[in-house]
Formats: sequence, C-alpha cells, structure tokens
Amino acid sequence: MSARDFLPEEPRLSALRDAADRCRGCELYRQATQTVFGAGSAGARMVFVGEQPGDEKDAIGRPFVGPAGRLLDEALASAGVARGDIYITNAVKHFKWKPRGKRRLHQKPNAAEVQACKPWLLGELAAIRPEVLVLLGATAAQSLLGPSFRVLRSRGVLFPSPYAPHTMATVHPSSLLRITDPVERRAARAVFLREMELAAGALDRSSDAAHR
Repeated sequence: MSARDFLPEEPRLSALRDAADRCRGCELYRQATQTVFGAGSAGARMVFVGEQPGDEKDAIGRPFVGPAGRLLDEALASAGVARGDIYITNAVKHFKWKPRGKRRLHQKPNAAEVQACKPWLLGELAAIRPEVLVLLGATAAQSLLGPSFRVLRSRGVLFPSPYAPHTMATVHPSSLLRITDPVERRAARAVFLREMELAAGALDRSSDAAHR
C-alpha cells in the first residue's frame, strides 16, 4: 500500500490536502500527531521540498515553522523572496521519531517510506507546476531525482527536470544549525544564501521571459 491508494480523483491542491489527512499509505501515521501537508498557494511559482516534518511541525500541522524554517525565511527575505510567494512541503508528510525520555527524536525516513509518500509530492508538483524547484537535503533530492543523486556533489546548480524548468538541490537548513564553529557556520550560511539568490534570479529571469 502507498499514498496512491488514497489519492483523490480531483487533482486540485485543496483536494490533495484533504485526502492526505486520511492517508494510511505507510506505518508512520500511527505515531504521528497528524499529516503535515504543504503550505502555500497553488499559484506559487517556486516550490521548496524538505525531508519530513519535525516535532514542532507535527504538533502545529505546518511545515518549516521551527528554527530551520526561520533560517530559510531569513535567507529568502535576503534574496528578495517573500514566504507568501512560495509553496513549501516535505517528501514525507508524517513525523518519524523515536522516544528518548520525554522527548521525540527525529529519525530519517527510509526509502520505502519515502516511496510510499511520493504520490503526494508528485500530486503537489503537478497541481502547482512550479517554475523553480529547490530540494533541501538528500531525502528530498533523492525522492525525485533517484538514489544515486548526491547533494554535496551537485548542490547549488540549476538544471531542468521533469518537475520544473529550473531545479536546484542544496543542504537542508537544519544542517546549518548543527554547525558549532561560528566561523564555519557563517561561511555555510553565506553559501546557502548565495544559492537562494541564484534560485530567486532564475525566478526573475523566468518572469522577464514571460513578459517579452
């Protein structure tokens, strides 16, 4: 079984979101608080894809609302992109975790879980048809580009894909938060910011071409 068994007949984004609330396509729904679907407009021209919702996102029901989301917001604002102009989602819609005392610790979803959830992501992309797609981290990138894709080898490069004319893979912003050395952290954030500026530039060029 996969998410495909729960897809609605109507491919609109709102119908997909409603249907995803009832998804039982893998076992992750059993321990998650709720389905955390993507957030943003069906008219968004830029889509960001992360790995999965974390503890805070699982409780609130919206993606990228924690520290990593705030870092992404800052980078986008610096690049001239408003959060309201993008759609943001995850490759996996349920929080996978293991208990440690009273805490719920993030666990990386496995390939079968990513594959089971992939129909939701494909449905989102088909409904939105973004001009720019940014894949944040290995799970997001490999979910769409295949298991052989290596983010660190190919990050920060724009290329056409079946999902968007301009596609880019880079690190997940949460990885920047784990860098303890302040000099390394500033350097890593500067690289991430340049990548967001590159993605924003692709969006601007696409807009210019449409108005010629």
